[in-house]
Amino acid sequence: MTLRFSVLASGSTGNAFYIESNKTRLLIDAGLSGKQIDRLFHEVDLDPNQLDGILVTHEHSDHIKGLGIVARKYNLPIYANEKTWNAMEHQLGKLTTDQKFHFAANSVKTFADMDVESFSVSHDAADPMFFTFRHNDKKVALVTDLGYVSERIKDTIKGADAYVFESNHDVSMLQMGSYPWSVKQRILGDSGHVSNEDCGLALCDVIDHNTKRVYLAHLSKDNNMKDLARMSVDQVLRERGIEMNLFDTDPNFPTPVYEVI
Repeated sequence: MTLRFSVLASGSTGNAFYIESNKTRLLIDAGLSGKQIDRLFHEVDLDPNQLDGILVTHEHSDHIKGLGIVARKYNLPIYANEKTWNAMEHQLGKLTTDQKFHFAANSVKTFADMDVESFSVSHDAADPMFFTFRHNDKKVALVTDLGYVSERIKDTIKGADAYVFESNHDVSMLQMGSYPWSVKQRILGDSGHVSNEDCGLALCDVIDHNTKRVYLAHLSKDNNMKDLARMSVDQVLRERGIEMNLFDTDPNFPTPVYEVI
């Protein structure tokens, strides 16, 4: 086995991502209730009792809602950077000292046979970061919740076998929608979220011959649609001669477990 993963949930209402190698099983974020997370694991025949730990990207509630509950229930260590710990710890309830670990941004941590690289993103949180996962020359990149994709991020995630990549909104839908102007400015700004078109443009710079599939993630329930996101990203890619398998994610239903071959 190389790497296997499932996008358990993705969207503005809750996010959770599972990835495993031969010897390592990790949950990234727990932005739903404990019961919901258990249901998502069950739906793809995964056992949360076998988890080795939880990695945290940032402290927004759609990424940590069930974090304390899941960590206590399965006695799991939590890995987050110092500023994220400071911002979220009061929301998690009681944790033991041996459940609290630091994982600095822009560093690599090895979990048995899996190397996890963290990288900083531009988002309105304390110190948000996302991850690439490597095992046996295979690489998976998780990239959401960022206002723009910097050249440094592109260098870090380039050439992954699979991407879970933010395609948050259609700009026209957002501009014409009912959100207050201040919220629209936040989403469109450099510390907000990546649009469908910008997702496609960033992917053009990082996809290579290794890349098998892309999961479009963190879609806004008000300012996007799965079909629209897929069509928009596909159009940008095709205009540059790139054909790629694009997959949906959902805030309520997990993607089937995919093995990177």
